[in-house]
Amino acid sequence: MYSPEITIYITNYNYAAYIQKAIESVLAQSFKNYEIIIIDDGSTDDSQDIIETYSSNPKIAVIYQKNKGLNVTNNIALRVAKGKYIVRLDADDYLAPDMLEELYNTLENDPTLGLVFPDYYIVDKEENILEETIRHNFDDEVTLYDLPAHGACTMIRTEFLRSIGGYDEQYKCQDGYELWIKFTTKYPVKNVNKPLFYYRHHGSNLTSNEKKILNTRKEIKQNFVQREKLKTLNTLAIIPIRTQMIGDTSLEFQKIGDKTILEWKIDSILESKTIGFVVITSSNLEIKKLLDNTYSSEKVLFIERPDIYGRLNESLKKSVIQILENDLVKDKCFESIMICSLEYPFVSSKYYDETVNTQAIFKASGVLSVRPDNSSFYQHDGSGMRPFNDIENFTKLERESLFKATGGISLFKISNYTENNAAFSVNISHIVIDQFAAYGIHSINDLNLLRVIHQNKELFKLDD
Repeated sequence: MYSPEITIYITNYNYAAYIQKAIESVLAQSFKNYEIIIIDDGSTDDSQDIIETYSSNPKIAVIYQKNKGLNVTNNIALRVAKGKYIVRLDADDYLAPDMLEELYNTLENDPTLGLVFPDYYIVDKEENILEETIRHNFDDEVTLYDLPAHGACTMIRTEFLRSIGGYDEQYKCQDGYELWIKFTTKYPVKNVNKPLFYYRHHGSNLTSNEKKILNTRKEIKQNFVQREKLKTLNTLAIIPIRTQMIGDTSLEFQKIGDKTILEWKIDSILESKTIGFVVITSSNLEIKKLLDNTYSSEKVLFIERPDIYGRLNESLKKSVIQILENDLVKDKCFESIMICSLEYPFVSSKYYDETVNTQAIFKASGVLSVRPDNSSFYQHDGSGMRPFNDIENFTKLERESLFKATGGISLFKISNYTENNAAFSVNISHIVIDQFAAYGIHSINDLNLLRVIHQNKELFKLDD
């Protein structure tokens, strides 16, 4: 019986235009001791006709199934795989000729490694290379594992993958993220800093559905924390308010729909599963009146602070220390603080939970809410505008990726203040928020636009 070292399985759903390229890229590999499993997930195009032309190849097995989804398909491949190592290749992508050999040798040289992944090229429909993506060097650069490998074209030790139960079939996407969290908490992982596959960008990519991806990531983290019984930090949410006039009224009293912006903020925090106590700190006693009239819950506390603490350029540190020294706060033995900026009223409760869960999973000292920013940035060097961080270059280094802090979530351990005298030091993780949550109110125009968006949620396909 043929005993391949590597199982490479190709998942296909209506990729007749690309699957031949994917198959041929495996057949052209310099490493030859492999099997190919082609799994067609109920395609309705001409995929089957193309696949059948390869069915007589002794190294190729074909599975046809009704549409079951990616993670069910992943587990089917895992059950039938004969290889010591296993790799998924999506039918719209393709491999460099030496990919299997490079990843195989890396795993063979270190029997403790569970997973290894390469850099890659991004190509368009016509296979024109758009850019090269170079990941961090895992030997000497990575201490925080919150940036996962690409879900496909990653070589995994089959025995290890089976030992952690394979893929969780309740998720319809983000298989790579779910797998990454499970692996990095149990086994070493590594990157090969060489582009070894071609990732195709086109309109039907699942990765273009940001809302589905971000919601799935929240679920993955929540379920992982519960299943592994990870300890989450007892977290205090703080909403710091300084007088910020938007039109003729300060921001906290402006209304969107039938609620003030402050109420939107408080309510979303109270809906979270991980935060049970909210402090609003301000020198404006009118805020206290609003809270007294609206919230009877002991979970909402107003702490008056001196006017000087709320000045524009004043550090938030003094306000935080004042809050921590309050007797009602002291008694609750909080371990971390989450600053929740008022300017972002529609950050959903699930993002607050994701922040706490992210800290627990990656053992980070802090967590920020961000969005990746692929804009071109320039600096003026005295003689004119120059690209910042070579952002126009063809090669995209992961260490030069830019993220914009937005959404107003900052979580940090209280011990950072007491021991390091700083909110953030090292190992700062992140969550990525959606565009609606990232929309901040900094002017009356921002407020009016947000009101229009809120009134037309269905048009904009938004959740509360």
